[in-house]
Amino acid sequence: MARVCQYSGKRPSVGHRVVRRGKAKREGGIGQNVTGITKRRWKPNLQVVRIVDENGTIRRVKVCARYLKAGKFTKAPRGVRKATGAIS
Repeated sequence: MARVCQYSGKRPSVGHRVVRRGKAKREGGIGQNVTGITKRRWKPNLQVVRIVDENGTIRRVKVCARYLKAGKFTKAPRGVRKATGAIS
C-alpha cells in the first residue's frame, strides 16, 4: 500500500493537464484552443512518523500532513526503542 495514508485513506488522485493556446474572449481575443491533454497525478503529502498508538506501542506509519498538523497523534519520544515481544 504505497502512497496511502494509513488513517485517512488519502491516496493519489488523477486528472488532466490541459494546454491551451490563444487569448481568451473576455480578454479581447478570439478564444482559446486546446492543443494537448495529458494525464497527471496529485500525490498526497505523506510523512513516515513514529507514533504511540492506543496500546502504548510504538509504530512507524505513513500519515498525511493534514493529520499531523491537526495533532491527531502523539509522536514517540526520540531514542526509545520498540519493545521486544520476549518476556522472561
